[in-house]
Amino acid sequence: MSNSNQSVGFEPWLKENPKIMYAAAFMTLLIMCIGIIGNSLTILVILKSPRIRNIASTFIISLGAADLLFCIAVLPFNASRFLNINWVQYPELCSIVPFLQYGNIGVSLLFITMITINRYIMIVHSSLYSIVYRPIWITSMIILCLIISFGMLIPTLLSKWGKFEYDPKLGTCSIVSDEFGQSSKSALLVTGFIIPCIVIVCCYTGIFLVVRNSEKRMRRHQASTQSDPTATNMQSIRRKLSEWRITKMVLAIFLSFVLCYLPITITKTLDPGVQYPALLLIAYIMIYASACFNPIIYVIMNKQYRKAFKSVLNYGCCEKATKRVPVLRSISKRLQPHGNLTSSTVMQTLQTISPG
Repeated sequence: MSNSNQSVGFEPWLKENPKIMYAAAFMTLLIMCIGIIGNSLTILVILKSPRIRNIASTFIISLGAADLLFCIAVLPFNASRFLNINWVQYPELCSIVPFLQYGNIGVSLLFITMITINRYIMIVHSSLYSIVYRPIWITSMIILCLIISFGMLIPTLLSKWGKFEYDPKLGTCSIVSDEFGQSSKSALLVTGFIIPCIVIVCCYTGIFLVVRNSEKRMRRHQASTQSDPTATNMQSIRRKLSEWRITKMVLAIFLSFVLCYLPITITKTLDPGVQYPALLLIAYIMIYASACFNPIIYVIMNKQYRKAFKSVLNYGCCEKATKRVPVLRSISKRLQPHGNLTSSTVMQTLQTISPG
């Protein structure tokens, strides 16, 4: 890496390394395509599969929509930046693109928080579940997440609390300090990242304790010969253990989100002068990749989602074949009622199934 001992900035370093620049653009476009296909399929699968439609899936649809918006509205501009197409020269785009990017990051983590709280109430306080999760409250939670994430960025968009502007060291439009030296970055970090992470960690701690106690009670029950008096309790324990499987999937989504956004936080903190642009490039790619990880996690970690994805993907090519199966079975039954086949039976059967 040339000039690694001085503050060279991200964009000059890219221009000095065109192969890396084109590779970064290719990776961004590849992530964009995977994210668009994966998140679109996720939304379609949940809408078409009643077995996986529940309260948590409502937030998963919202999360998929947020990632889809990120892929469509943010990633193309970042790919063009790597190709040295300077959209950042346009003040409107230099405000709108980071506004959507920062807002999308916040709303994604808040949706993950809502899913985690849903899992917590389902497992730890199941008696309150039907009271808390009513349609009006679910809609209100989604709207509240959007208001918090994007609402906090409106003052910055209006240049009243920091401003969106091109940062030459980062090589992109970002939040920079205004003429009074103020910036909303610290408040956004606390409100949109640290607090949701604390809530998620607390919820998973409570879930883990309840599931561990349930497993202990399950083992004691299996070792005991008196099973009838505790049959109701055992059903509750099995239900909690079943919910834990879905909860582990949500935990994987949260951990992947943190792993994707941790590098950029560390890099900006430890290397504010961008002395190591390669590390910043890796951090950027990790952020972009977060938009396509969730559908992969759904397929890997949840059997019901795998079946639903297969069902939707096979629907078009197998629809005609499945429609012919009942007709063929009907023909078989009518042609061989007792193992005897006559010409009159054949004619009656063909007349029955004829479309005319």
